Amino acid sequence: MNSFLGITMTPAKDGTALGVPMQIVLLLTVLTLLPAIVMSVTPFLRIIVVLHFLRQALGTQTAPSNQVLVALALFLTFVVMQPVTNQVYAEGWQPLENGQISMGEAWDRAQVPIKSFLLRFAREKDIRLFLEVSHAPPPAKPADVAMSALVPAYVLSELKASFQIGAVLFIPFLIIDLVVASVTLSAGMMQLPPVMISAPFKILLFVLVDGWNLVVGSLVRSFS
Repeated sequence: MNSFLGITMTPAKDGTALGVPMQIVLLLTVLTLLPAIVMSVTPFLRIIVVLHFLRQALGTQTAPSNQVLVALALFLTFVVMQPVTNQVYAEGWQPLENGQISMGEAWDRAQVPIKSFLLRFAREKDIRLFLEVSHAPPPAKPADVAMSALVPAYVLSELKASFQIGAVLFIPFLIIDLVVASVTLSAGMMQLPPVMISAPFKILLFVLVDGWNLVVGSLVRSFS
């Protein structure tokens, strides 16, 4: 058993092991693809889109900033995906690192929990679309759906879900805007933009109902 840079190599039953250079190549490849992976196979997409809709509905322009929203979305994504990542590590990466299984077998094992998560939220209509586009045969069971069709189907489903949530978030703030615009118009205050008056009321309403707790809690529970 050898150890280098904190990476332990254990010979496999057939005497082979995943070498340190190959582990470094795999790690660098994963890091390169990490932004795309986070966007396409995690709840990050739904969370960040909903948070941007919420900021637009509040009319606060750049508060919270993009950095704050992305950081919050990343931490919420980590919370939601922690059981899946633990299962992927235990069933795929750890045996591969110890030289117990081959790279192909590790990939097959890692796909199982990821597919299970994606299939929970990908709509059948979207999966069927990408199966038809790729001219792939219909799978015998959901677990047989190829990742090349499942991942884009999941992205489309998440975009639809996030836009639906964003539309619902806009409704109460839109009502406030309409009421304020009607009042200012009837009072003859034509030169005063209604947004300047409605913004404090929207922020006050959001704070009074503990909006951040409600929105974040609803987003996390939507993946449970």
